[in-house]
Amino acid sequence: MNPIRETMKRIAPARLWREGSRGYWWWHNRGRHRLAGALSPRLAASRRALASMRGRHRGERCFILGNGPSLAKTDLSLLRGQVTFGMNRIYLLFPTLGYQTTYYVAVNELVVEQCAAELRALRGPKFITWRARPWVHGDAEVIFLDSDYTGEERFATDVSGRVFEGSTVTFVSMQIAFHMGFEEVILLGVDHAFVAQGEPNAAVMSAGDDPDHFSPAYFGKGFRWQLPDLEASERAYLLARRAYEAAGRRVMDATVGGKLTVFPKVEYRSLF
Repeated sequence: MNPIRETMKRIAPARLWREGSRGYWWWHNRGRHRLAGALSPRLAASRRALASMRGRHRGERCFILGNGPSLAKTDLSLLRGQVTFGMNRIYLLFPTLGYQTTYYVAVNELVVEQCAAELRALRGPKFITWRARPWVHGDAEVIFLDSDYTGEERFATDVSGRVFEGSTVTFVSMQIAFHMGFEEVILLGVDHAFVAQGEPNAAVMSAGDDPDHFSPAYFGKGFRWQLPDLEASERAYLLARRAYEAAGRRVMDATVGGKLTVFPKVEYRSLF
C-alpha cells in the first residue's frame, strides 16, 4: 500500500474506508469497463456472436486443456479431431502438436498484455476479457467476454452476459463450454498444485524457468504473472460441478496425477 493510501486508511472511519474501497474496486474492476462497453459497438458485436454460439455443440464432448506440468506427460495426439479449449500460453505446444485447439480463452490482463503479438497470430475464435481490449484492439477473431473477478460468485450458463472468472481461466472455459451445449467436459493438465508460493493473486515476476506449467518457458524469466488462489478456484469448480449436474451433464478430470478432487476422475486413455 502506498503512503497516501496508508495515511487515508488510518485517519478515515473504518466503515467509510470499507465503503470507499468497495466502490473504488468496483469501478476499477468492472464499472469503467461496463461504461466503455455500453459505448462500444465492439462489445455489442461480441455479445451477438456469443448468443449465436449458444447450443452450437449440444450433446457433444470437449476437452479443456489446463497448462500444468502433467500436460507434458499426456499423449495429446489422441485429441486430434476432438473439440478442445486451450488457455493462456497453450499455443507454445502447437508446433509440437501439429494442430491448434479449437477455441482459445484468456482473461488475465498480464497474460494478454505481454503476449498480445502472439495472440494476434493465433487463428480461430479467441475468447478474451473485455478488460484486456487495449492489447488486442483490431483483432477481428477476438470475441470479448464481459468478465470480472470480483462481485457475486456464480456460474454463468449464458456467457453473453456477465461472466465470473473464479480465479482461474479454466472455470471461464467451463462456462463457455456449458453455453455452447457440451454434454461432457474432460479436464486435462489441471494439476491444481504449484511450486511457487506467496499471497494468492499477488503479481510477481519470474526469476527463472517455470516449474509450474508444461514448459519452462511458459512464465519464464522476466514474465509477470499472478500467484494462484487455489481456495477460490475450488469454490468456482464446485459451482461448475453443481451447474453441470443440475443440467444432467458432467465434468470429468483426466489429469495425470492431478490434485484436484472436485470432479470425478477418469483414466485418459479409456476415453478413446
